[in-house]
Amino acid sequence: MNEQQKHLQQLVKPTTKEHVERLQQLHDETTYEPPNLKKARKRLKKDVDIHYDFEIPEDMRQIGDNQTYYIRTYGCQMNEHDTEVMAGLLSRMGYTEVSEMREADVILLNTCAIRENAENKVFGELGHLKPIKKENPDVIIGICGCMSQEEGVVHRIMQKHPFVDMIFGTHNIHHLPSLLKEAMFQKAMVVEVWSKEGDIIENLPKQRKGKLKAWVNIMYGCDKFCTYCIVPYTRGKERSRLPEDVIEEVKQLQREGYKEVTLLGQNVNAYGKDLPFDYGLGNLLDELRQIDIPRIRFTTSHPRDFDDHLIDVLAKGGNLLDHIHLPVQSGSSDILRVMARRHTRDDYLTLVKKIKAKMPDVTLTTDIIVGFPNETDEQFEETLSLVEAVGFEHAFTFIYSPREGTPAARWQDETPENVKKERLQRLNSLVNKQSKVAMDRYIGEVVDVLIEGESRKDPNVLAGYTKRNKLVNLKASKSLIGEIVPVRITHAKTWSLYGELVTE
Repeated sequence: MNEQQKHLQQLVKPTTKEHVERLQQLHDETTYEPPNLKKARKRLKKDVDIHYDFEIPEDMRQIGDNQTYYIRTYGCQMNEHDTEVMAGLLSRMGYTEVSEMREADVILLNTCAIRENAENKVFGELGHLKPIKKENPDVIIGICGCMSQEEGVVHRIMQKHPFVDMIFGTHNIHHLPSLLKEAMFQKAMVVEVWSKEGDIIENLPKQRKGKLKAWVNIMYGCDKFCTYCIVPYTRGKERSRLPEDVIEEVKQLQREGYKEVTLLGQNVNAYGKDLPFDYGLGNLLDELRQIDIPRIRFTTSHPRDFDDHLIDVLAKGGNLLDHIHLPVQSGSSDILRVMARRHTRDDYLTLVKKIKAKMPDVTLTTDIIVGFPNETDEQFEETLSLVEAVGFEHAFTFIYSPREGTPAARWQDETPENVKKERLQRLNSLVNKQSKVAMDRYIGEVVDVLIEGESRKDPNVLAGYTKRNKLVNLKASKSLIGEIVPVRITHAKTWSLYGELVTE
């Protein structure tokens, strides 16, 4: 414990039993509101406030001097970006990142709630953290992210894992400094989870991973309420950042030398629908394409919100890449209806036709769920036929995982688990086949590759990605790391390409 921590402890250390009880009462009254999915369903009409005045409290600015932190991240790019923000906050407080959990003074698990398997991993990790806490009682252990927005999860942690020091949600990451302070000097577990949506905090520090590729949140939340999905409950209603704030952040990344930006949102192409003026993702991209940054991507899209204007802007090309991730989830209109996806099979195929007409070289990837409650063999066959019709070059495929609190979790499901697994195998086999065919077409072509670093499998090989997000391996000088270089593809595997540097 450093001198500032000792000083703070003296300031807040309770001196009487009554003081302890009063502090706990205030804590209960002001910070702990259990997450409530019924409340989360209510979409408040209140405007979202945007704040530009965030500052770390003065007494926490050096609290982490000579202290370390470790963050383990589960789930999507949004969680990864949230981790960058938390790392930025901790760094501003003086903490230094370490790569080993046991070496850290602050340990955070940034959790995912999208599937049951993701939650099981977190609870498994909590079992490993208990002896760490026993060996070092001063270590601060925090659980944050989407799991923290689930009422049952919070209660389970409070009851079965009392050694956890703090739990906080997705809407209040900017409160990390004050939560950390409270966790250091209070004996009770600190819990701050809101059912209400958060405001937009614009000037939070970020500790980005790497200097080549950056994530930029353009909106938060989702209003779709698909019957299988927990995200609208854990991430709240849709809230868009102002265009000028997004544009300035991308310009700053360009000034810092970043080569690629990915715009993030749970439903990214619904961007702007909540703004008090007519402005959407197409408008934003039309402005961003004029910034001198080589590559701009976005994820994840919803077919319902993929309008003609967005297609027209993407067709202009330049730094707007012709790789689109467009989750379909099922090829059966009947399944899509009970999923509440708000589009049919024909709607999706019509949209794909429009995109391909304007962008003939587009690469399409997707997400697909198999074994949705009571999915029939015929309905699954419709999914296979849609995958073939579209020609997806990659797909994230999953067996349906019921999430407590969602409508689908309450439904009786008569489909045996072995049938679901067999369907997943068939789907993956088809996707792999289509991916290999797509990869083989690159042989002999020259493609631009952003060299990101050494291959994970061989330090003598460099690895990078094409504009269409294809992994390329090649042997070349490590001085090329960070550069976009021409590479002639010599051979292909199912998920990766191999080539040689073009030096003419």
